[in-house]
Amino acid sequence: MTIATEPIGSIPRPQELIQAFQEWEGGVLPDRVMLQISEQVVADTIQRFEETGSPIITDGEQSKPSFATYPVHRASNMAPGGVIIGFDDGHTRELPRLTGGPFRYTTYAVSYLAAARKFTNRPLKQAVISASALSLLYPSEEIPGYSREQFVDDLVEEAVKDIRGCLDAGAAAVQIDFTEGRLALKLDPSGSLLNQFVELNNRVLDRFSNQDRLLLGVHSCPGGDRGATHSAGVAYAGLLPALFRLNVKNFYLEMAGEANRGRVLQQIRDLISPQQRVFVGVIDPINPRVESVAEVRDRVLEAARYIPLEQLGTTDDCGFSPFLDDASTARDLAFAKIAARVQGTALASETLHSTRATVQTN
Repeated sequence: MTIATEPIGSIPRPQELIQAFQEWEGGVLPDRVMLQISEQVVADTIQRFEETGSPIITDGEQSKPSFATYPVHRASNMAPGGVIIGFDDGHTRELPRLTGGPFRYTTYAVSYLAAARKFTNRPLKQAVISASALSLLYPSEEIPGYSREQFVDDLVEEAVKDIRGCLDAGAAAVQIDFTEGRLALKLDPSGSLLNQFVELNNRVLDRFSNQDRLLLGVHSCPGGDRGATHSAGVAYAGLLPALFRLNVKNFYLEMAGEANRGRVLQQIRDLISPQQRVFVGVIDPINPRVESVAEVRDRVLEAARYIPLEQLGTTDDCGFSPFLDDASTARDLAFAKIAARVQGTALASETLHSTRATVQTN
């Protein structure tokens, strides 16, 4: 049996694209030139993705200003001063703050999918941001004339539209980024905020058919950015029971960077239901060392001791550059790690197939 393997999404952008985006934001670079540079980088990213042998590829999120805020980029009803997320090296990221209603996306993920489709016939995966992450845009004090309840209703409609557009455009998989899952436990150890996030995301997911949900998945990690994380200290034990209540088939879980992988895998074994599939992280994007093929193989074999093969897949722990300006990882390094994942997963599949064949023969 071949073990499925998929990327999480983002690839470090070349400096040319980062600079062009900054100039475009400042009104210096025309839209036409920005589009041309972006298309060239997307084409190069897809070609390099294909060369890794990855059965499913992405556009590397090259054109996204950020994995989290692409839907509200340049929105007129957004202002600075939103939630601040702190990372363990001391740097922070600040979300924008909603100033008034109605809440509407300015950009839908299907636009990135359509742009990537021009350069490949391979199956394309598209990442979208979760409704729960965007719920953090509403300020702590109620906006006059636009209640939080109305905002959440609008948010659910927009999140459904974002996912539906990707499915209708033929995405091979749609991944909902839920890195705020562990962050929720950091902010509120009682689990109340996490449960609210799960309920909100299920409001979105319940709008899709059982057949649709076979292509949907949720990604959870401790949030990687500039070589640091925002919630690596939060144990999986508090997250997984709530996470597996999400109404999707696929779960993409950070694992390579975990200190106690065996304990986490055991918990997954005890929680996973027969209709669910877990893609375990076998590549650590933060670690500057490229994992060997044998190392990836061994991580897959470890996971296979706990998760049935028909429910097991592999992935990267996180995206390599979820924010556009994050140049902490080189592009060459990212693609080398992806190639190691693909080859190591294939080697593990061969090893497990041989072992099964030997057992059956005896």
